[in-house]
Amino acid sequence: MSQFTAALKSSIGSKVVMALTGLGLVLFVIVHMAGNLQMFVGQDGMNEYGVTLRKMPLLLWIARIGLLGLAILHVIFSIRLTLANRAARPVRYKHEKTVQASRSSRVMIFSGLIILAFLIYHLLHFTLGVTDPKSFALYDPQGRHDVYNMVITGFKNPLISGGYILAMVLLFSHLGHGASSWMQSLGWNYPKYNGLIEKISPVISWLVCLGFVAIPIAVLLGILKPVGGM
Repeated sequence: MSQFTAALKSSIGSKVVMALTGLGLVLFVIVHMAGNLQMFVGQDGMNEYGVTLRKMPLLLWIARIGLLGLAILHVIFSIRLTLANRAARPVRYKHEKTVQASRSSRVMIFSGLIILAFLIYHLLHFTLGVTDPKSFALYDPQGRHDVYNMVITGFKNPLISGGYILAMVLLFSHLGHGASSWMQSLGWNYPKYNGLIEKISPVISWLVCLGFVAIPIAVLLGILKPVGGM
C-alpha cells in the first residue's frame, strides 16, 4: 500500500490519474451529448429518454457520483502536479516565449476549477431541481417528467445559457489539449500517429462542444420552443 501511495504522489502517478480520470470524463461527455441531442427530436423524444434513464436509478446515480468523483480527482491531481512543477522550478524563465506550453495548458488548472463549479451547479439545476424547483416539477400530458420544457425554461435565461456555453468552451479546450498528453501518460503514445492525433483531437473536441452548445443557442434564438403554452 505504501508503494501504491508513493506512486500516486509521484509526478508520473499524478499524470496517470489525470489521464484515467480525463478519459473517463471524455467517454461520459460523449454519451451525455448523444442524450442531450434528443432535444432536437422534440418533447416526446426527450421526455422518453428521461423515462429510460429513470428506470435505472441505481446505475444513474452511480454514473452521477462517479462523474463528480472523476472531476474532483482530476482537479486535485492537476493542482498537485502544478504545485510540484512550480516547486521544481521556483525561478521563472527569463524568456517566456521559450516555454513549450500552449495558452490552454497554462490555464488548464483554472478552467478545471470553473468546470467543476459548473458541474456542481448543473447537477443542482437539472438533476436535483434545487435551483429551479418550479421547472423541475413539470410533467407532460403523459405524466412523464417534462425534461424538454425544463431544459428550455432554464436556457431561456441568458445568464444560465451564457454560463453553460462558457463552461463547455473551457471544457473542450481542456479536453482538446489533454488528449495527446493523457495518451502519452498511459503509454499509448506512438510516434507514427502523434501528428495525426494532435490534429484530430481538437477537431473531435470542438465538434462535441458544438453538440452541447447548440441546445442553449437554439433556445436563445427561438429554434427550440416550449410546448404547451409555457
